[in-house]
Amino acid sequence: MTARLFASALFAGLVAGLIAVLLQWSLMEKLILEGEEYETGNKTHFAGVLVINEAQEAANPAAATAPEATPADDGGEDESLFTRFSLAFFADFTSFVGWALLMVGGFAIAEKYGQRITRKDAILWGVAGFAAVHIMTGIGLAPELPGQPAAELELRQLWWVTTAVTAIVAFALFGYGRTPVYIAIGVALLLVPQLIGAPRLEGYSGMAPPELSGEYVARSYAVAFITWVSLGVVAGYFWNRLAGRNNTALPA
Repeated sequence: MTARLFASALFAGLVAGLIAVLLQWSLMEKLILEGEEYETGNKTHFAGVLVINEAQEAANPAAATAPEATPADDGGEDESLFTRFSLAFFADFTSFVGWALLMVGGFAIAEKYGQRITRKDAILWGVAGFAAVHIMTGIGLAPELPGQPAAELELRQLWWVTTAVTAIVAFALFGYGRTPVYIAIGVALLLVPQLIGAPRLEGYSGMAPPELSGEYVARSYAVAFITWVSLGVVAGYFWNRLAGRNNTALPA
């Protein structure tokens, strides 16, 4: 059982991490780089007007007349992009292996009480994971571009973890409790963190334009949804496959 659990989580985390980093790289990397331009002050945005700061070029005129990049320079840039891509994949892979361990651990508990994990169940587990980790936490703490001011980190982390955990428990009660008492407890678990509220600043002072931040949030949720559904499907597949079951023979 232990080997099956860890192997399922490893394969699911590998696939989900690869999907996540590819989607992030294709849909979000340009937005992140643009956000970093505002974070460093190279670009500023005020009253709907974009200002590109050229203080560095003015302070260093030689930079404006510098020769074009040599092949060696291109190689350095390629190496930097490769390093960034590799680090992003390692971070996504590590985090999704952890989430997959929780998911297949839930599979094991469900099967212990006679609940077979079908393809439909695996998809629903993925959707529930997305809703708990991104939607419920995003109500108070939406995804942020680099450089956006925020409340104290420790307080945000505490609220985020509490909200994610209570949401996971609530969805488990909705899925497998199915009695008025369990449903009422689940609703209460969903509401309490939102009623307490996430830590917030007293005012708004974002550096990046709101259009850029809005696009970043939308794409973040899209990437997260696809990745979590993929995580559920792959985890369910290997969970049944390593148990010697034919996934195609399972009911949907």
